[in-house]
Amino acid sequence: MAGAGKAIVKANPEAGLLWEQLMYFQQEEIHSISRISTNSTNTRLAFVAEVSPRHIVQKQLDAYNARDIEGFIATFSDDIELFKFPNEPMGKGKDYLRESYGSFFENTPDLHCEIKNRIVLGEKVIDEEFLTINGQNYSAVAIYEVKNGKIAKVTFIQ
Repeated sequence: MAGAGKAIVKANPEAGLLWEQLMYFQQEEIHSISRISTNSTNTRLAFVAEVSPRHIVQKQLDAYNARDIEGFIATFSDDIELFKFPNEPMGKGKDYLRESYGSFFENTPDLHCEIKNRIVLGEKVIDEEFLTINGQNYSAVAIYEVKNGKIAKVTFIQ
């Protein structure tokens, strides 16, 4: 048995198939199954999978809207890089996030981001956002790149 994306597959050369799908997981949270194990009687199955990029980005958005700085930062890799489109560096690392978003969260009681459209393509999540900040409304696009279960890069288009 092996993992193939969101599926568990088994080799079956006798049936003329190299691999046959045993199970496909519809749950959004399951993504990229990497390891599988069964007990000695094959009645129990355990597997390891990454959390889907969509789920990670949504968790980040929920923390943003709650102005929860620690929950927000937890969704990012230690060496997170932020850019203004196309490739103008804005900042790097969790310390940068804490400095730039910490006081922003504290001082913006009406802060809210609504997703108008979300596209998920592999490890990239592209959000069309409608933001409310200090009584003003803004439209923006954020491109999130997820690696190893964390947001590793964000590019903003405004």
